[in-house]
Amino acid sequence: MSKTPSLRRSNKPFRALVLVGFMGSGKTRVGQVLSRRLGWDFLDLDARVEARQGSTIAEIFRNLGETGFRQAEREALLELIREMKASPAVAALGGGAFVQPENLRLLEASGVPAVFLDAPVEELWERCRLEKHRPLAQNLNQFRQLHESRRPLYMKAALRIETSGKDADTIADEIAAQLELTCARKEK
Repeated sequence: MSKTPSLRRSNKPFRALVLVGFMGSGKTRVGQVLSRRLGWDFLDLDARVEARQGSTIAEIFRNLGETGFRQAEREALLELIREMKASPAVAALGGGAFVQPENLRLLEASGVPAVFLDAPVEELWERCRLEKHRPLAQNLNQFRQLHESRRPLYMKAALRIETSGKDADTIADEIAAQLELTCARKEK
């Protein structure tokens, strides 16, 4: 959990960050908790894509294929980055967004640090398998293979936080401490 050199580039406090990781890692829940504590906006990239397209992620994949979905995701990410420059925010990215090379370049160029929420694949599987809206969580072997292919790319994030066995409050505290962010309020 140590800070990487990329987090020490400037003495300016962070005004934005993105949460990345595999499905089930807690990006949305942790992002909601952390943004409330910091008094920042919470932005969800998948929700933004759905709103812009007027369809669910599953419908977008079905109607436009992965290529069409990734294009819509990239456009929504550009919009999200512009908003984050104007107003402090915590953003949750979809599980595949950070591993797309163009998206990674956009995020690196923006200077917004990425925080990787990591957990063992077995725990992620347990968190996801009962949720009907997760079409990629239907087969453990495929789930494991996808996780293994993405994890090295998630490791490019500026900070890695282990989430295994922790609740969203604890994870939000760890992120705030590691990035030296001042919380506006502590939730009870």
